[in-house]
Amino acid sequence: MSPAIRITGLGKRYRVGSAEQSAQYRTLRDSLSHAAIAAWRRLRARTNGGAEDFWALRDISFDIKPGEVVGIVGRNGAGKSTLLKLLSRITKPTTGEIEINGRVGSLLEVGAGFHPELTGRENIYMNGSILGMSRRDIQRRFDEIVEFAEIGKFLDTPVKRYSSGMYVRLAFAVAAHLEPDVLVVDEVLAVGDARFQEKCLARIGQFGTDGRTVLLVSHNMHALSRLARRAALIERGELTCFAPTQEVISRYLGAAADSQHEWQTAEDSHRALQFTSIRFISCDDRTAALTSADSSFDIVFAFTVRTVLDAQISYRLNNNSDGATIFTSALSDRQETTFMRFRPGKYHARCHVPEHLLRPGRYHLFVSANNPNGRQHDLVEQCLSFEVTSIGSLVNLDRRYGYVAPLLDWTLSSAGN
Repeated sequence: MSPAIRITGLGKRYRVGSAEQSAQYRTLRDSLSHAAIAAWRRLRARTNGGAEDFWALRDISFDIKPGEVVGIVGRNGAGKSTLLKLLSRITKPTTGEIEINGRVGSLLEVGAGFHPELTGRENIYMNGSILGMSRRDIQRRFDEIVEFAEIGKFLDTPVKRYSSGMYVRLAFAVAAHLEPDVLVVDEVLAVGDARFQEKCLARIGQFGTDGRTVLLVSHNMHALSRLARRAALIERGELTCFAPTQEVISRYLGAAADSQHEWQTAEDSHRALQFTSIRFISCDDRTAALTSADSSFDIVFAFTVRTVLDAQISYRLNNNSDGATIFTSALSDRQETTFMRFRPGKYHARCHVPEHLLRPGRYHLFVSANNPNGRQHDLVEQCLSFEVTSIGSLVNLDRRYGYVAPLLDWTLSSAGN
């Protein structure tokens, strides 16, 4: 049987600092800006020795069987999204070949192509066309899309009046009802609430059951272990492991196995919102990467906002052993709205995690700032890694089942003879 996807020696090179590289994608505003600073660019090129080559991907080779669901794992900037863009023919490879048997559908950015002034009904037709569906296909699947999105009574309302949850539900519903032979999916499982995310997982799982091939990028290790039998680990643009999913997840998480109690980065003035430091602080207010299960700890965030924007600041705590999410928490958890309005400035946030919650083990922290459309202002993967021990614990926590080990309040009373 021929593979659904065959990738041989695939590479993608970009010219960093090259004006010619981006000229074909330049807007009118970009062209005016380019003309204004052309002299400065020429001077900089002479000073820095001209443009440099950057290989986003290099020498990637693997086959995917028809009907197989394969996960793509790696840190931000590893080259995962570049690989999916090459497979979706959004950009061309510099080296190597891609062979795909069948029609390709892409879910690379939920809601791309939505127009805020158009109604939900109108956007279904327009977005479906952008994603490659014919009008007949859209009409045939229209009722299913509306039912999946759960926006029936708002169908003829302009989407600019939708809540962020309604927007992403409709966007995913349209894209999820494509009928390609090969589906390429990039991090769309992060949209919506927990119930809708489960619905998305089930939908993607159905693609594999129906015999369609799925290539899935996600930071949700638990979801990948459920959906994919095999996975590829990409590090710095190179394929370092292509194996059963659990083996790849263990290797990916093991890359951050050493305890790391503090993360920080340099300021980038081009970022609208940027995390600059994240720290793990134990109950005695020391920055450390070790705490007892009987002790509380805090996670402290510093971030910079450079323009007025709406964002949800949140983090996800993962178990090192299998990548399962233990819990998530957001700055807006006790607010009336999911997304908070931020004005330009520097911010500090502190989250307190109580004692008697986590089982002994090693944990990793993923921190993100999302906008209402489901896109990320910033994401810091595995920024912290810390150890919870059972030393001095009131009970033998190692014998308790489950991902958490809370000490809950009980009462006992006699019910008589």
